[in-house]
Amino acid sequence: MKVLPAMLCSSLLTGLFVVSPVAHADQQLAASMCDYVKADDKNRFRKLLSDNRLRLRNIYDGVMCDGHPLVRFAVVSNAAGAGEFIIKQLPAAQISSSGDIAWAEANHAGSALIAVLKERAGGGD
Repeated sequence: MKVLPAMLCSSLLTGLFVVSPVAHADQQLAASMCDYVKADDKNRFRKLLSDNRLRLRNIYDGVMCDGHPLVRFAVVSNAAGAGEFIIKQLPAAQISSSGDIAWAEANHAGSALIAVLKERAGGGD
C-alpha cells in the first residue's frame, strides 16, 4: 500500500525537475528576443533563432514583450531593422489578419514599419 504513494511522489518530483528547466529556458529565450528587438539588433535576434533551431513563425504566438506581440513591440521600440526581419519571417496571411497594420497606423503613424507591414500583407505567401 505504501509503494503507490511513494511512486506517485517520486514521479511528480521527477516531472518537476524535467519540466522546470524547459520553462525557464523558454522564458530566457523570450526575454533575449525582446531585448534584441528593443535594441534593434537584427543580427543577434537572427543568431538566437538559428542557434536554437527555431523558426519564428512557429513560436511567434508564444512570445510577448511588455504585453505586445513581437511586431507591435518592434513598432513601439522604433526597431526598424529587427521589425522588418520579424515581418518578413511571418506568413503574409498572418500579417493581414493580425490587425497590426491598423494598430500601428492608429498608435504610431510615423513608424517606418507600417510600409513594411503593408507590403508584406499585400505580397502573399
